[in-house]
Amino acid sequence: MDDSTRIEIEAAAFRAMVAHFQKRSDVQNIDVMELAGFCRNCLAKWYQSAASERGVPMDKAQAREAVYGMPYEEWKDKHQT
Repeated sequence: MDDSTRIEIEAAAFRAMVAHFQKRSDVQNIDVMELAGFCRNCLAKWYQSAASERGVPMDKAQAREAVYGMPYEEWKDKHQT
């Protein structure tokens, strides 16, 4: 498999995971953290770091919005228990 194809597949898998996390708002971050060792916030940090490594300015709030599908505070108000 060439690098371009691998990157496309990885990107598609990432988008599917983010969509799944957005759909499953009933699952709390602590639950994911206990089972998988990472949560939505970890994913947002990795997203922000990857953007920064590529010279794309992105703050924590922007990264979280990309993962949560809405501003983090709004998500917490709607879904965090």
